[in-house]
Amino acid sequence: MKSRISVFFLAVLLITAGSPLRAAGRSDFFNETLVLAVSTEPKTFNVMVAQETSSTEITQFLFEGLTEFDPRTGQVAPKLAASWDHSADGLVWTFRLRENVWWSDGAPFTAEDVQFTFEKIIFNSAIPNGARDLFTLRGKPIAVKAIDASIVEFRLPEPFAPFLFSLSQPIVPKHILEKAVREGTFQSAWGLGEDPSRIVGTGPFRISRVLPGERIELVRNEHYWKKDAAGKQLPRLKRVLFLIIPSPDNQLLRFLDGETDVYAVRGADYPLLKPMEDRKHFKIYRTGASLGSYFVAFNQQAKTPWKKTWFQSRDFRQALASGIDRKSMIDIVFNGLAVKQCSPLSPSVPFYFDPGVRCYDYDPIVTRTILADVVGFDDKNKDGVLEDAAGHPLEIVLMTNAEDPTRLELAQMIREDWRKLGIKVHVQPLEFNTLVTKLTVTHDWEAVLIGLTGPVDPHFGANVWLSSGNLHFWNAGTSAPDYYETRIDELFHKASAALDPEQRKTYYKEWQYLAVEELPLIYTVAPEIVYAVRDRFGVLQPTALGGPLYPIEELEPRKGTS
Repeated sequence: MKSRISVFFLAVLLITAGSPLRAAGRSDFFNETLVLAVSTEPKTFNVMVAQETSSTEITQFLFEGLTEFDPRTGQVAPKLAASWDHSADGLVWTFRLRENVWWSDGAPFTAEDVQFTFEKIIFNSAIPNGARDLFTLRGKPIAVKAIDASIVEFRLPEPFAPFLFSLSQPIVPKHILEKAVREGTFQSAWGLGEDPSRIVGTGPFRISRVLPGERIELVRNEHYWKKDAAGKQLPRLKRVLFLIIPSPDNQLLRFLDGETDVYAVRGADYPLLKPMEDRKHFKIYRTGASLGSYFVAFNQQAKTPWKKTWFQSRDFRQALASGIDRKSMIDIVFNGLAVKQCSPLSPSVPFYFDPGVRCYDYDPIVTRTILADVVGFDDKNKDGVLEDAAGHPLEIVLMTNAEDPTRLELAQMIREDWRKLGIKVHVQPLEFNTLVTKLTVTHDWEAVLIGLTGPVDPHFGANVWLSSGNLHFWNAGTSAPDYYETRIDELFHKASAALDPEQRKTYYKEWQYLAVEELPLIYTVAPEIVYAVRDRFGVLQPTALGGPLYPIEELEPRKGTS
């Protein structure tokens, strides 16, 4: 195996200026290929059941929805649908599909594929998928009907403002997958061992070859529908190679050696990479704050009675929020490439993010004052640890996932910040799946440092913020939600049904203010998303929402570059 890998890299992937293949005049392969690194191989190519990013970062090149979110404009744009309209009450939506769209095997794309995707897969109770909850409104599924080959109708049980956004949901081919659905084998369809020619999409690329543990090769979908302004068929690239490189350090070395085209820059990498831009032929793009977050949460249904009382106190949570030195986190952990996060939404989210929400500055005096005068803590025995009125020491177990060095470092910094305030913190690293089980199943936890991928539209965080949401883990299992949780439930339901964007913005503004005032999640910092991209491509417009290469079908290497 070792010799096969080395031959592959020698003959195909080395794209440095001194490559023997370049000297031999065989540079076309490199000029027409995008080479990316991924940390793990995908679990499946079945986009309908894929949940992990290792799968979806491949399938996003293969499949498309009726609409797409344009990260450059912050608006929903047509994709497989050419146009649409809706009834005055917002309950009936009619979509006209693009003409001359073909699956990658040459079969025509029709409204029957759309109906099949929703009716036979998304709303099929025998097929677990995350889309079913999204398209089920107040317990009622959306009805989908193919009117003819090019028109599909959706009937909603109630108005649903994020509907267009949600229709970026990928559509899959009826003629390929209908048999698997009928025979009950859909969940295992399109696994890593599948014949690539059977994995059929409408996206700009299709799978050509899979070498498990080594690489995945995509090639241009010759049937792709999209053309550029000059009428030339897209995509411009001939292929995309995904190299499986588990170690981030090895990914960096391979990028510097010219073997890959894009590298997601960590804070510690920036001082090393920035001076190398010209010499190593790449450019660094700082695209803004990530949508993801790092936050601390307390279990408001903790098993220890007095800790449950602490954690349910808004004053307690506000006090500890002011006891976190976020600036040091930004400087030390992220080397300056991060921003304070104050809101449940990232500053990179267009339209809904409200910059006026309260931000908790590091202020130990405020923390000590609230803990003493409002919550009632005091260091009665002068041992350096505060006690509550009943004499219980202010001692907390803070869990985080052991596989994430950034979270571990942040947890240690929080422990030190709070130690200075008289709070004894035990940092407990756990394997990620074990941690998730404690948060969502056994509820056996006190405090956690973790993160979530943030939504572009707040509605898609409903599973976190609704009191009934499956990720509403900080107050799980209670039959009596707090007053602010009930209000947030109302705001999310109203925003979901409001077709006026400005009205939705008003609802989500109140949600942000409630979340920041009540602090069920204490936000810390949002890292910047920074990319290093090989300079052999034309003009790029990287964004935090769309990544470094959007739209991938229009990406074109400069002629004569490597």
